[in-house]
Amino acid sequence: MPAVFHISHRVTQDDLDEVINHVNNLVYLKWMQSAAVAHSAAQGWPADRYRDLGAGWVVRAHQIEYLQPAFAGDEIVVRTWVADLKKVTSLRRYEIVRVTPEKETVLAKAFTDWAFIHFATHFPKRIPPEVSSAFEIVADSLPAG
Repeated sequence: MPAVFHISHRVTQDDLDEVINHVNNLVYLKWMQSAAVAHSAAQGWPADRYRDLGAGWVVRAHQIEYLQPAFAGDEIVVRTWVADLKKVTSLRRYEIVRVTPEKETVLAKAFTDWAFIHFATHFPKRIPPEVSSAFEIVADSLPAG
């Protein structure tokens, strides 16, 4: 699997803020979550496998820098990759772009700081090798190609 995972989405009316008529900021967060979960599943770690393990990821922090708005009908691609894996945390980066036949426009750049926890105790747990080895670390900036 590629180190940088892509997920596409066409913006719907339900994605829009009812006041300003562009994509609501919380929708970007939803797209990020969906991309992270899909990437994990594609790497062999769907939700049920984490449940069987009794441990998995929780969010410690999100940061989103909004650069351009998105509107109904826009074709969006969310790119995500793991930028860092430590003993119990992982930094995941995102780039959200509008794709047209002519060009790509970066709409937002973001990251999520994740912690790996034991589900029963809710305490941090060392990331098992079978989990960490499923993800390729990509430098802080998006690789070419």
